[in-house]
Amino acid sequence: MNDVTYMNWIAAHADWFYLVGAILFVLTLRGLSSPKTAIRGNRFGMAAMAIAVVTTFFLAEGPVLWLIIGAMVLGALVGMWRARTVAMTQMPETVALMHSFVGLSAVAIALATVLHVEQEHSAIARIELFIGCFIGAITFSASVFAFGKLAAKKWAKTISGGWVKPVQALLFLAMIGFGALYFATDSLPAFYAMTALAVIFGWFWIAPIGGGDMPVVVSLLNSFSGWAAAGIGFTLGNSMLIIAGSLVGSSGAILSYIMCKAMNRSLLNVLFGGMGTAAVVAGDDDGAPKNYKSGSPEDAGFLMSNSSDVIIVPGYGMAQGRAQNAVKELYDMLKEEGVNVRFAIHPVAGRMPGHMNVLLAEADVPYDDIIEMDEINSDFASTDVVLVIGANDVVNPSAKDDTGSPIYGMPILEVSKAQTVMVIKRSMSTGYAGLDNPLFYMDKTMMIFGDAKKMVEEMVRTVSDSGH
Repeated sequence: MNDVTYMNWIAAHADWFYLVGAILFVLTLRGLSSPKTAIRGNRFGMAAMAIAVVTTFFLAEGPVLWLIIGAMVLGALVGMWRARTVAMTQMPETVALMHSFVGLSAVAIALATVLHVEQEHSAIARIELFIGCFIGAITFSASVFAFGKLAAKKWAKTISGGWVKPVQALLFLAMIGFGALYFATDSLPAFYAMTALAVIFGWFWIAPIGGGDMPVVVSLLNSFSGWAAAGIGFTLGNSMLIIAGSLVGSSGAILSYIMCKAMNRSLLNVLFGGMGTAAVVAGDDDGAPKNYKSGSPEDAGFLMSNSSDVIIVPGYGMAQGRAQNAVKELYDMLKEEGVNVRFAIHPVAGRMPGHMNVLLAEADVPYDDIIEMDEINSDFASTDVVLVIGANDVVNPSAKDDTGSPIYGMPILEVSKAQTVMVIKRSMSTGYAGLDNPLFYMDKTMMIFGDAKKMVEEMVRTVSDSGH
């Protein structure tokens, strides 16, 4: 079989290759639903993407080989370099940045299609271009801002004020208006204006959202990137892109819903209400000093080594201090002492969906001892010691007790029911949502101030000394 016949055979059977790729993408999502099968799921995804890329390559009419292959090689090299060098603490902003590239790709493809002067665009095609482009543009700028906010960049400043929502509304209506004008007249200036307004709207849409809501934002942007890809798939007539984009879009939307449910808030409230603006008011008090107890890591190590049950609650402080490996060492040491140790995970702990699960998996913590909130909440009352590492909002009892709190009604890890609570924090400052935490002032709570990694390492030494 010569090269031309081989290429024609692949092109003739493209739908079958795409079907195999689609099945592998479904198996990818299935595998990624559990840490135990995540590696296998990733391999399915790599195989599916390889099939999709190779098949599409042979379907292209008159491809510029050096440009396509050069871009693929360059992208692969950058991707592999980034995957090998990125720290786990930088994973949330890396995920947000990857979403921005998907959105930018959708915009670039839409613009290239619009500028294809030899091709007439039907009404349906113009709708597809409009939807794919504006979703891609919003995804691009919103993801860039999310990257900046998660990476603590100075240019990604939260905006607030009564003027924000009217500006958002005007930008959105203007974007839709120019999109409608493009649909009616096939006007290129209208398409350019719609694209530019979508980019600006994406920025203004995400900028007012408080830090406590960023996990939901990252999840939603993941969904948007999928829908942008699916929209462009319709434009290009590529069934594989439609299927893959729809899978990403729907799974991201479902995850966003689950996370909003875990916060007892609606998606619209997160995106257009927000915890961040209300938190400033809620953080105000009468200014009276509050008493709290502080202790040393040696005290904490002694208490845990002499306990029967210990639950560790990881938060962003563990990620920021890169303490996951030290926490795993503490876990192993306590296990050797006969202590029953488990980890309690809140759905929105950290800065992205599954952030704590990723960190603990990196440290090789057994999956069976990583328990989700709904399963472990009933066990806190019978637990001797709870160790909270840099978490604030997800263990804040105000969510259950204070009807005036912005997080009232949000399900939390009920650590306050344990006999003793120990909290590692750098200071008594508020969490990412800007809320003070009554848990820190309870008689049963001991505050341990310092870097999470150093404090946990001190606890490990204490446990080791007590066991020998």
